[in-house]
Amino acid sequence: MLKKGTKLYSILTGSCPKCHEESMYLDNNMYNLSSIFKMHDHCSHCGTKYKIEPSFFYGAMYVSYGVGVAVAVAAFVLSYLIIGSSLKTSFIAIVGSLIVFMPIIMRFSRNIWINFFIKYDPKSLKNPSNK
Repeated sequence: MLKKGTKLYSILTGSCPKCHEESMYLDNNMYNLSSIFKMHDHCSHCGTKYKIEPSFFYGAMYVSYGVGVAVAVAAFVLSYLIIGSSLKTSFIAIVGSLIVFMPIIMRFSRNIWINFFIKYDPKSLKNPSNK
């Protein structure tokens, strides 16, 4: 289901969007907050530059907003509509889920953002001069 060559594979694994061979991040642990944004400059397999231009990942903030809203709505539906909690408890569940999932939201937002601009190229491994 989740195989190389799909955008979903690159987004969920944080791998290079062009070759899917290497993680873009120096530390794969999303909850190591001191290195959550630290990335390799380029892919060692295909040479893809991750920071296409200065401040490239500022656009990921818009994606992060959308993903955060989706998490908040899911927390509300789960706590208020399915479990039947009060509005106050549902609000606490929303805030708690956003805090807990914040590192995941931030990484996934970056992964989604870069996958808007770079597509998978299976030939990129054979020709590493794409730098």
